[in-house]
Amino acid sequence: MITSNTEALTRPSRKTNLLRSFVGKPEFGPMILLVVMLVVFTAINPAFMSLANVGNALTFTVELGLMALAMTLLMTSGEFDLSIGSVFGFAPVVMWSLFNAGWLPLPLAFLAAIAVALAVGWFNGIFVTRLAIPSFLVTLGTMLVVRGAALSMTAGFPQRTWEAGSQWLATVLVGDFYIGGLRVFMSLIWFILLAFALHYLLNQTRFGNWIQATGGNPSAARNRGVPTRRVKVSLFMLSSALASFAGVISSIRVSAANPNAGMGYELEVIAMVVIGGTVLTGGRGTILGTVIGVLILRLMRNGIVMIGVPGLAYNIFIGAIILAMMALHAGLERRHNTGV
Repeated sequence: MITSNTEALTRPSRKTNLLRSFVGKPEFGPMILLVVMLVVFTAINPAFMSLANVGNALTFTVELGLMALAMTLLMTSGEFDLSIGSVFGFAPVVMWSLFNAGWLPLPLAFLAAIAVALAVGWFNGIFVTRLAIPSFLVTLGTMLVVRGAALSMTAGFPQRTWEAGSQWLATVLVGDFYIGGLRVFMSLIWFILLAFALHYLLNQTRFGNWIQATGGNPSAARNRGVPTRRVKVSLFMLSSALASFAGVISSIRVSAANPNAGMGYELEVIAMVVIGGTVLTGGRGTILGTVIGVLILRLMRNGIVMIGVPGLAYNIFIGAIILAMMALHAGLERRHNTGV
């Protein structure tokens, strides 16, 4: 009887195990940071959590968020894509140039822009997998080529985006409606739907297992029959496709297809994914964590302005958060693995 009581006392309770499991999740740290950030900004300036400000912040969240979702899967497979910012600017230039010149109707021009982006992603994937060149170098080169193509096509001038018959595209992609006083754009709905779809893909499908196996241990994955090359090529194509989709949305929102749009976005997107808990070396990724990471950086950009901090100091906050979250993720993972 005494032995049984002793074992019962020393055995971890179910609640303790659940708490430890929750704390060990990669989304735990970003969630805590997001809550703290919301509390601090709201305490300093209550207008931060007003419906108007929240709706405005969410509008700008979508474009980088779409790219971050695809980057999560790509980084989980062990690769990077530095060309997404250039594709973001190039795809809408292609679409509106074809449409405004009268060469293609708008639906076909839209599909042509997506097709061009898919071709860029396929090129990246083939170079990385067939020639065994690091994705950092391949996509760095692609970034320069694609940006140069956009500038060459337009001579550096933005393309107009409004012509007769194009209003339907704006309605489908960035049309707005109100929910209890909160202005919601269709682009946010697209982001939420894609987040759910990619979360399911990564965690509930065989292809998702292939992605994690490819990033975790490529040699073992190949030995088990995982088509690692095909997986990576597919993810590079997805990355470019969502970058082009986000670029089209942005061009409609600002009423211009700017060939310089998206400059520097690739690094901010990678920061969002890393802050969310996706491992830089591959093998483990989290779509939910990325969504939280997207919210952290976009709401922080909005919040530091509202509390009176100069917007030019934004990069200081990004760098500090990345360092802090990397340290936190490493500590939580070490503690979770050792059971301490």
